[in-house]
Amino acid sequence: MKEYDIKITETIEKTVTVRAENLSEAQEKVQKSYSDSVYDFDPVTLVSTEFTVEGEKTIDMDSLMKMDVLLVKPNMYPQAVKIGCELEDLQNAVGGEIEAIYPFNEPVALIMDGNGKVSGKGLNRALRDEVNGEMYDIIAGDFLVVGLGEEDFCSLSPDLIRQFEEHFHQPETFVRLGRGMMALPLPDDKVKQPDSPVKDGAVLHKNSHDREVL
Repeated sequence: MKEYDIKITETIEKTVTVRAENLSEAQEKVQKSYSDSVYDFDPVTLVSTEFTVEGEKTIDMDSLMKMDVLLVKPNMYPQAVKIGCELEDLQNAVGGEIEAIYPFNEPVALIMDGNGKVSGKGLNRALRDEVNGEMYDIIAGDFLVVGLGEEDFCSLSPDLIRQFEEHFHQPETFVRLGRGMMALPLPDDKVKQPDSPVKDGAVLHKNSHDREVL
């Protein structure tokens, strides 16, 4: 399918009578009166209408049905991606039955596999209290950061993409500490690239200096 820019040009006319010594003076009087909006063109007499193609471009129908979101995977930096808006598209993106949470004041949602922890998916990113910064939960498996429309999920704005790419930029690894977990930033040399396989299961290390504990 294509999209066209069409210019519509309408030509109207009106006959007026003026008194003048000659044709040149008559034309000058009419032009001045026209410039001063003396003449009323209501009703108008339409002489002709022209339609001119100003531009043409091909529309990617698939892109119209997709939204711009962030995909966040364990051990990887966030990726800006386009995905479909249907339930099946969201389920495929996170690999399971979706669960949406709304932990931020901004108009965004986090969409994840609601059974990610139970099914043993790799621990991904910590969720922290926006006031005191304390970790209160951990997301397991891939998740999406999506925008919120009036009635449904929608694309993230460029500003929100930048904001949450920074928020979730550094992958995290998690260490068991008694009955809780400690979050540590994953070193850059351990971060996996998009085309590298990511193994399921939390990345666990021997106890080290505490950073954050859940």
